[in-house]
Amino acid sequence: MYDFDTLVERRGTNSYKWDALPSDDVLPLWVADMDFAVAPCIQEALRRRVEHPVYGYVRVPDSYYNKVIDWFARRHRFLMKREWIIYTIGVVPGISACLQALTRPGDKVLVQTPVYNCFFSSILNSGCEILDSPLQLHDGRYEMDFADLEWKASDPSAKIMLLCNPHNPAGRAWSRDDLQKVAEICLRHDVFIVCDEIHNELTLPGTKYTSLGCLGDDVLQHAAILTSSSKSFNIAGLQIANIIVANDEKRQLIDKAINVNEVCDVNPFGVEALQAAYSPEGEQWLKELMEYIDGNYRFLCEFFDQHLPQLPVIKMDSTYLPWVDCSALNKESGQIEKELLEQQHVWFNAGCMYTKQSSPFLRINIACPRGLLQQALERFRDYVRSVSA
Repeated sequence: MYDFDTLVERRGTNSYKWDALPSDDVLPLWVADMDFAVAPCIQEALRRRVEHPVYGYVRVPDSYYNKVIDWFARRHRFLMKREWIIYTIGVVPGISACLQALTRPGDKVLVQTPVYNCFFSSILNSGCEILDSPLQLHDGRYEMDFADLEWKASDPSAKIMLLCNPHNPAGRAWSRDDLQKVAEICLRHDVFIVCDEIHNELTLPGTKYTSLGCLGDDVLQHAAILTSSSKSFNIAGLQIANIIVANDEKRQLIDKAINVNEVCDVNPFGVEALQAAYSPEGEQWLKELMEYIDGNYRFLCEFFDQHLPQLPVIKMDSTYLPWVDCSALNKESGQIEKELLEQQHVWFNAGCMYTKQSSPFLRINIACPRGLLQQALERFRDYVRSVSA
């Protein structure tokens, strides 16, 4: 039984989440890393590696590839080959490499907003244009607009679709049927899919994650799938990720871009941590983690139902990032974020980061001990009451 209730002190460790705060009493429920101790098996693997006093360039061993292949085959029925795997330092650098390899300046990249804000910077930094097919909110849950997606994909300038599965911040683990429809549209219009699956293990109990890689050879030949142990196992600082590309020609182009942009050299600690994460011990820790996060999500929903019923919580089946509709406050989310930080010393993410249009939503990171979450929600409740008054 792992302990997720004890708060690990992170101040003074150069934590981006905690040490970027304006004062010591701010509760940071913003950037997407967790406040839980890493699985003991990962800590032990790193301890063994640290005991060797030389930290030079690493050769990624056969065991690394075997761990990735076995994990995805056993847990997700995604059968990949070793030669499909390109390792890199992170999913975002991998996305940028895919765009730079497969597009030219002026090409359009299709996204479904609201979506992870780094998608926008990767697209623009590659000299491409954003082509938006907004998700639709129905009965408190986001759905894809397939008619609009078809129309946007038919644009001759559309070359890539950046797909987020599970989706951040919509909280959806897309169904196999959803993914099949997306794939059919993209194949019909020769739009290559770059699929960010970094949240793939963060599905709540009772929810099934389906990888795009499970849809068959036709789809695999028309896609690059990006995965990492970093988000699920709270090891983002170790900078390790994989791009799975079955198409030989596209893989060579992406591999070249990875090397040209010099994001091809990973560190020895990331290599060791991933292998420890993808183990029976890591899997058990992950299971208990998601049970705890599910409890936090239910706690948050009950809190809003009781104290903030005017602010709907969007139905979430994956990630640890609930998305809350603050339209009733009649304020833009950037203003809410700023005022909440200044007045109540709580930091949530403004929803305007995740869509081209202004958004009234807030994103809340609930991957923290429940006591900390309760404190933050109580402060948010007090803020809402002051605004309403």
